[in-house]
Amino acid sequence: MEDILYLTHRIPYPPNKGDKIRSYHLLKHLSQNYRVHLGTFIDDKDDWKYVNKVKSLCAETYIVSLNPLVARLHCLPALFNNDPLTLAFYKNKQFQDWVNTLIKTKSIRKTLIFSAAMAQFTRHHSSLHRVIDLVDVDSDKWRQYAETKSWPQSWIYQRESKLLLDYERKITQEFDSTCFVSEKEAHIFQQLAPEDANKVTYFNNGVDTDFFTPDRKYDNPYPNQTEIIVFTGAMDYWANIDAVEWFAKEIFPKISASRPNVQFYIVGSRPSSQVKALASLPNITVTGFVEETRPYLAHASLIVAPLRIARGIQNKVLEAMSMGKVVITSPQALEGINATPEKELFVATDEKAFAQQIMALLQSSDTVSIGQAARSFVLSNYSWENNLMRIDQLLSKPLKAQST
Repeated sequence: MEDILYLTHRIPYPPNKGDKIRSYHLLKHLSQNYRVHLGTFIDDKDDWKYVNKVKSLCAETYIVSLNPLVARLHCLPALFNNDPLTLAFYKNKQFQDWVNTLIKTKSIRKTLIFSAAMAQFTRHHSSLHRVIDLVDVDSDKWRQYAETKSWPQSWIYQRESKLLLDYERKITQEFDSTCFVSEKEAHIFQQLAPEDANKVTYFNNGVDTDFFTPDRKYDNPYPNQTEIIVFTGAMDYWANIDAVEWFAKEIFPKISASRPNVQFYIVGSRPSSQVKALASLPNITVTGFVEETRPYLAHASLIVAPLRIARGIQNKVLEAMSMGKVVITSPQALEGINATPEKELFVATDEKAFAQQIMALLQSSDTVSIGQAARSFVLSNYSWENNLMRIDQLLSKPLKAQST
């Protein structure tokens, strides 16, 4: 088997949040055809217990502990030069030395980089065949953040958007191929970096449809048989925090005013103080970490994804659809998912539309067909095995131009 260097900004396990879902399945796929040399960081002490699982898929691992608070302090000097803070956050001399030594001693010829932050460790190794998975257009996400914040955060986020886009463009110019999570995300970046549009491509995420299936029995986690609306996601992520705050304060009261028994459950790990505060509102529950999200999805009446800031593909939407559930999303949360509104899911653009759509669905006796159509859509379009064939093609030979 051939050797490959695989760099990720966060340990690719467990597959319980957006980036880890994709990076884990990439690792699992690579391990079938390559001797994988994985370099990665751990930014959550709880993730150290998963190291042996990751090592079982690799020929070699180099795992570095990253303290987010210390890493933020290391970002301060970058404010006075033209470096994106994203790079400074992960800059690490020992990690760079390991990469350099590995490439020299193992005759590494191919590398897959996961996220822009990790590209810095191979930029001086131009002889490698380098493929990078940027996943999302992160620079545009920082632009969206800037539009919602006041100074000085707005200035910092706008600066990061500009500098990170410049860096993403340089990477695309230097590397053999640049991947994104969806066709739409790839096209957005092609418009931002037209000079290397022919190197930009994409491969969709997948869903483990045998795991996220409605064809199993799940214990009901809810205390009674009330109508349940659910949001799932990592609750320390700002886009998710914004989504549930908006829903809980602006949308849910309109629903509960006419349906007083309805409950809103926020299911996800590490809820921020803002999210925890929502539990003081009537009929709202914040679960914190749960071992399994599937029971919460299986016994929910409806699933909502009211994100106002989003990039790429929302795995939470696909997993709920795979469970055969009716999902109501914002247009932002639907980006990259080519499902048909009112056939496979529903889309609402503002508070009034969300409330009206949810009340109509709670009153409807014909939502089963929507859930069935949702699962069929996922089964047809989101197979990891099929979608990851694109990576095999990109790594097969060092083509200098790839197209969508």
